Amino acid sequence: MRRKRPTLIAVSTLIAITLTTAPSPANAQRAAEPNQVNALTVRQADGFATLAWQPVDGATDYQIERTPVDADNTPTGAPTIVGIWRPNRQINQEAPTFADAGFNPGDTFQWRVRARTGTTEQPYSDPVTATTTAPWGNPANPGQQLRTQWETTHAAQYTSDTDEYAYTAALDALSDRVRVVELGRTVQNRPINMLVIGHPTPPATPAAVAATSPVAVNCNVHGNEPGDREACLIMARELAFSTDPRTTDLLSHTTVLIVPTINGDGRANNTRGNSTGQDLNRDYSLIRQPETAAYIKMVRDYRPVAGYDGHEFGNSRAGDLPMLPPRHQNVAQPIFDQSQDMIEGHMYTKGAEAGWWACPYGCEGGGNVGLSEETILRNTLGLKNVTNSLLELRSSGGQTRPDEGNTANNRRRKTYSALWTFQQFLDYHRTDLGDILDARTEAIEFQAANTGRLVFRGSRPIPAHPAPHPGDSPPPLDAPPANLILDNAPCAYKLTEAQYNGARTDGPGGVGTTVAQRIAAHGWKVIKIGDGYYVPLNQPERGLIPLLLDTLGVEKLTDGERVYPTLTGRRNGPLVVSGFTCAADATINGPVTVRAGAALVTTATTISGPVTATGAAGILLADSTVNGPVRITNTTDAVSIIDVTIAGPADLSANTTGTDTPLLVGTTIRGPLTCTGNNPAPSNLGIANTVHGPRTGQCAAL
Repeated sequence: MRRKRPTLIAVSTLIAITLTTAPSPANAQRAAEPNQVNALTVRQADGFATLAWQPVDGATDYQIERTPVDADNTPTGAPTIVGIWRPNRQINQEAPTFADAGFNPGDTFQWRVRARTGTTEQPYSDPVTATTTAPWGNPANPGQQLRTQWETTHAAQYTSDTDEYAYTAALDALSDRVRVVELGRTVQNRPINMLVIGHPTPPATPAAVAATSPVAVNCNVHGNEPGDREACLIMARELAFSTDPRTTDLLSHTTVLIVPTINGDGRANNTRGNSTGQDLNRDYSLIRQPETAAYIKMVRDYRPVAGYDGHEFGNSRAGDLPMLPPRHQNVAQPIFDQSQDMIEGHMYTKGAEAGWWACPYGCEGGGNVGLSEETILRNTLGLKNVTNSLLELRSSGGQTRPDEGNTANNRRRKTYSALWTFQQFLDYHRTDLGDILDARTEAIEFQAANTGRLVFRGSRPIPAHPAPHPGDSPPPLDAPPANLILDNAPCAYKLTEAQYNGARTDGPGGVGTTVAQRIAAHGWKVIKIGDGYYVPLNQPERGLIPLLLDTLGVEKLTDGERVYPTLTGRRNGPLVVSGFTCAADATINGPVTVRAGAALVTTATTISGPVTATGAAGILLADSTVNGPVRITNTTDAVSIIDVTIAGPADLSANTTGTDTPLLVGTTIRGPLTCTGNNPAPSNLGIANTVHGPRTGQCAAL
């Protein structure tokens, strides 16, 4: 892990917390019985109440009792054990807390807590009575008065697709902070909408959104797991209309991207997969389905730096909120570490304060679920250098929430625990953005350097934490087998015309998009030379490319031809590049000229002399040094300069690379930088360049 923190930003004031009144004086003055719980407090939040008390020596667990009462504190129903606190719920054993949820928000209750020693029940605490927090939003205020179908039916019904579209359209119409964009359509032609939320208004274009280091929440990939989706819709209303300083500050510094329902067909039919039966969370790398293709294109264009992916988990023994980072071993270490920090450094700590049981995916009987498959969104995002986590909502109450045989209670606990998590995710991003961006920068530069082995299946280990920490039952090991490790990584993959543009049958109805279209959706650079299409590995998503194009790929698109470096070691004298030239760990003492229609790809290479390319097919330089000027003009396919030191001026002009954006990322230029007439204009992916001279034209802000 990158680090641990004892404390982080306070839980959002948007999740309005109100301390209850203390017990009555008569009860407070009564002498405590032996082993009686003391100092019980209850504070209210969105959809749950946090109970806290002083621990009792020797207690093995605690029972939480809740009783409905009227305005006079007269019971209106039977007292019920609604929760069991156990030591492995939280990291701080000296301050036990429990997030009681499942009740109808706005109702009034009395709570008591008692310790148990083994099976022996100890005396209850003095009671505490309070009214829970009503659903967010003033019913008298336009916009704030909006409610989802799930809210209006008190969790008896989930929000339908038509009600979702009406609700999000109303948010768009009534709040200047919200813009709803359609990312695509499902197989059955339902819109895949995304809420773009910023303050005072969201940026106007995907590129402008990307410049704000946005966060993304994917709320409902499995149609029969809708709890997170309801939380996302409620959170969108709060973000759209709250005047809370925390909310306006957050939205003034970033953009929140919420995709309520990527799997609209599955949600409408209450099925895990989409209308073709495809589990979309096994398709984010292959993007065979229109739903996953829409999301991956969004990641390419909006460039979220952090994400959460919502699910529900059938293991009733697990925690309230099992979480898991991107574990695939091709994920750059900084992204894995930062994702772990978000879970263990923030969610565990804040869960211990709020009473939620956050734990790793393997906690309390977790199995071999969703390990290193790159098709799973958390792994795909990690391979795209996004700090992120999967979130599971325990589907049933289990032993620690014995009152959740009631369907509505169970649904409310799931949704409001998800709402808490997503709000904490936003707070983490606001507080730790610098670390998130540093991890992303390190990851992109590491990937573009094309160093280290390639693993085609295998997860990073998550070690166990000392009991009773919630990580005492970690996810299982998933070491890569020897036959799925490639120690000698190629420079690029070469695809034939048939492989690249040939018809595919792996999509809905036996019709699939081409490999060319899928590579474009991922945003990878491709260079055409002669009859071949070259996909270099010195790109930001180096760890993902081989999984789809190498013969060792477990779930691949095609068997590309491995292309190894053609130039290594020392070369003295001028170099004229024709065809495809890949230099790795090379030293070139002389000028380099790239001819029209040719391509130069370098990693860990030093060039002592100018680099000139006019009309080239592609120039991709990474982790290299050029002791001289660089001039790249009229390139036709791809331009990428990542983590390069240029000892002289740099000129990128009149490069027309179609839909592929030229990259100038994390590069040091010891001279002026000029960029004119490039279509599209170059991007730095949010990683600034260092320029010792004037910057002019399209690169003035890079």
